[in-house]
Amino acid sequence: MNYPNPIDFSGRAVIVTGGTKGIGYVIAEHFLQAGADVLVCARNEPDALPTVDGRTAAFRAVDVRDPADATALIQDAVDRFGRLDVLVNNAGGSPDADAATVSPRFVEKIIALNLLAPAYMAQAANLVMREQETGGAIVNIGSVSAHQPQPGTAAYTAAKAGLLGLTKALALEWAPKVRVNHITTGLIRTEAAATVYGEDGGAAVTRTLPMERMAVPSDIAKACLFLGSDLSSYVNGADLAVHGGGEYPARYMATQGN
Repeated sequence: MNYPNPIDFSGRAVIVTGGTKGIGYVIAEHFLQAGADVLVCARNEPDALPTVDGRTAAFRAVDVRDPADATALIQDAVDRFGRLDVLVNNAGGSPDADAATVSPRFVEKIIALNLLAPAYMAQAANLVMREQETGGAIVNIGSVSAHQPQPGTAAYTAAKAGLLGLTKALALEWAPKVRVNHITTGLIRTEAAATVYGEDGGAAVTRTLPMERMAVPSDIAKACLFLGSDLSSYVNGADLAVHGGGEYPARYMATQGN
């Protein structure tokens, strides 16, 4: 019996927020490779957009923290492609900050980017997806910080924990037409994060990881393809851990002499 390719996104439309660099850029490339029409966004247009086999992602300049901009981005996808099948809420992040001295404005910005923006985007996407016969899928890119906070990440941790809770709540409300899932990411090797892992290029960090390497953006992109495809048609409200098994406990590392 012949089965259709479940990772064929031909005729489907995908939005990747923060899709002009880093992890989002690679996510967009993977969806393009799979045949999707892709729209990426950032606050400013980049020098180069994700391109695969002569097909280039469309771009719109938006601030996803602005509900009006979020709605306009969703409408742009519908105007361009006639539909919206997958939304990847990838935009996010935060510099480390001392919780004892950080400003209220900083906290507001971090929570707006990592929690409120995905909520605005998801709400606007749902209005479109629920009217489509095939529904749609929303993928929220989270962080291991939601489960295991690190020093200097209080606001970010709170926002990412909220994103995980939001995912599960929306999954309950919007099924069966719209599936909402979450990816817990761990340490990811990107150019922007290279300086975070030390002068040894991250060698010391990788000794704490069961997989003996940090994730690369394509690891996250492949998980997005799965959650956006028919392979996960009964996966809803899930928290997919893409962190290589996490990190060894500090007590284990101490007793091993590493």
